[in-house]
Amino acid sequence: MIFNPFVYRRRPTRVVEVGAVAVGGENPIRVQSMTTTPTLETQAIIEQVIRLVEAGCEIVRITAPTVKEAAQLEKIKLGLEKRGLDVPLVADIHFRPDAACLAADFVEKVRINPGNFADSKAFRLKEYTDEEYQSELRRLEETFAPLVLKLKKLGRALRIGTNHGSLSDRIMNRYGDTPQGMVESALEYVRVCEQYDFRNVILSLKSSNPRVMIAANRLLVEKMGEEGMDYPIHLGVTEAGGGEDGRLKSAVGIGSLLEDGIGDTIRVSLTEDPEREIPVAKDLADRYAPSRAARWAPPETFPLPKEQGIWGPFGRRETPFLLSGPIEVGGKAPIRVVSRVSDSSRTPNRIPVDTPPEILILRSEAKDLISMNDRKNLSLWVSISTASPPTEPDFDGDGIVYSLPTNDFNGLAAFCLEKKLPLILRFENSNLDTQTLGRIGNLKGKAMVWLDFSCTSGSVHSYRRAIALLKEGGFEGPLVLGSRDEKPTLSTAIVIGSLLCDGYGDAVSVSSGGLTADRLAFAYDVLQACGARITRAEYVACPSCGRTMFDIQKTTLQIMAKTRHLKGVKIAVMGCIVNGPGEMADADFGYVGGGPGEINLFVGKACVERSIPEAGAVDKLIHLIKTYGRWVEP
Repeated sequence: MIFNPFVYRRRPTRVVEVGAVAVGGENPIRVQSMTTTPTLETQAIIEQVIRLVEAGCEIVRITAPTVKEAAQLEKIKLGLEKRGLDVPLVADIHFRPDAACLAADFVEKVRINPGNFADSKAFRLKEYTDEEYQSELRRLEETFAPLVLKLKKLGRALRIGTNHGSLSDRIMNRYGDTPQGMVESALEYVRVCEQYDFRNVILSLKSSNPRVMIAANRLLVEKMGEEGMDYPIHLGVTEAGGGEDGRLKSAVGIGSLLEDGIGDTIRVSLTEDPEREIPVAKDLADRYAPSRAARWAPPETFPLPKEQGIWGPFGRRETPFLLSGPIEVGGKAPIRVVSRVSDSSRTPNRIPVDTPPEILILRSEAKDLISMNDRKNLSLWVSISTASPPTEPDFDGDGIVYSLPTNDFNGLAAFCLEKKLPLILRFENSNLDTQTLGRIGNLKGKAMVWLDFSCTSGSVHSYRRAIALLKEGGFEGPLVLGSRDEKPTLSTAIVIGSLLCDGYGDAVSVSSGGLTADRLAFAYDVLQACGARITRAEYVACPSCGRTMFDIQKTTLQIMAKTRHLKGVKIAVMGCIVNGPGEMADADFGYVGGGPGEINLFVGKACVERSIPEAGAVDKLIHLIKTYGRWVEP
């Protein structure tokens, strides 16, 4: 696939049949989920699958950690058929090739984790010679080939599902905990499949970090293209957590790749009842229906930038900083949050929210309604409706917003330079004409550009085109990423989050609807979801499954209620050991199911307390945070 970051095009793939559901090709983006009930509880599993299907789930995954659970899949399948349901089932396998082979008799697809299917996780540090590495690959083939042959014979599908948190020692020691390691982990198994002429394969590379997940899947597409592979891709941000956090993190990770045309089936992993995942996933998938995506094409007369290739790599775009009152924008300053006052007659004297914006925009006639005494940590931008410079002493703002395109803003630019004020040039669409580009380029780093497009009806490509054309025109200043949509949505998170993950944006404004607490919280939450700016505690929480050792929904909410105020502290809440130590590798503290009713506590990668009774484990976690000096009072 030749990737064009400026025009939407869905990646062409082969079609893989998962029972009666076709994945890839020109088929819709399919929606999946996973049951959370223990697999041996047949009736409870059946009822949960029914609820998922009624919510719109098209493929359901069930964990089968042992041969006993794998055998139980037959009863589940028969029970569903008696209820009139023919939904494709997927057996989720870790560590047990024998369970995978048995499960293939009863389900339409088997999912294996290449990090632990043929390898036990010993966390060894070893330098493999090329000969030793090839010997390991031969051992992998011997273990994996029986499953491949059985799936081929039965006409089943296979998902090779790599998790960032459970790469094999072989991969870790040669490639490290990297996107490249994730890609190679999957391709080791794909090459075995192709050796046996089995191609009914879907791939997935998941991480709890959206940036890692995005980078890994982009690299996977590139590597598959080099090797002539066209397998469909399943997308998901694993251990995304619950509530708004989980939804936004999933939207950023999954949506960024769907914007690039990558992804054929998705799962939104929330620490909630699984049927609550489906509306979110459907919302994401529906955005890329052909009828909607077709509207994203640029006008035929629109000049495309010269720059091509994969967008990125990650790393914030370097800009000079501009001083706007007490606030620095650009450079190494944090990514700022901008808000607007939509009705001058109701402009508040004080900002009525717990977390204020750092930059407030007023129309020129409303500027005097903000008390200057409340502006210690607030920059005021005044929006004017003419290119003529404002008169003094009528102007007392920290910056001027002017909407483009326009025939002349030289006087306005000169006024801002003289007063050492930033000029913020606002575009409402991506049609930047050549003359305007040249004048903006002449400003170099003495101005900001505010791209204020619609995220609901548009795509990330319009922002990318504008950014690239500004770069070609010589513009070097900070960028404000704005959304004209009246209310921020998952589409807002996708578009703004994707740009932030690629390193673009020095300030964000997520709604044209004015100053409200929920809109401001949304802006800060999107920054947090991208890892672009951390303003509170961060959580890695798995969605639960039949392997989970405790009530993860209840426990996660308890932990969040007590720790959310701990800015910059990352806490992992993991149901079991399968992905725990790896997926929470960069967490400060971990709360992991160690056995029925027992919890293990981690500091970083090290387990510091084992087999704690669940009843007092949350308090033990708080004590641990205090012991390591990371606690502050709310």
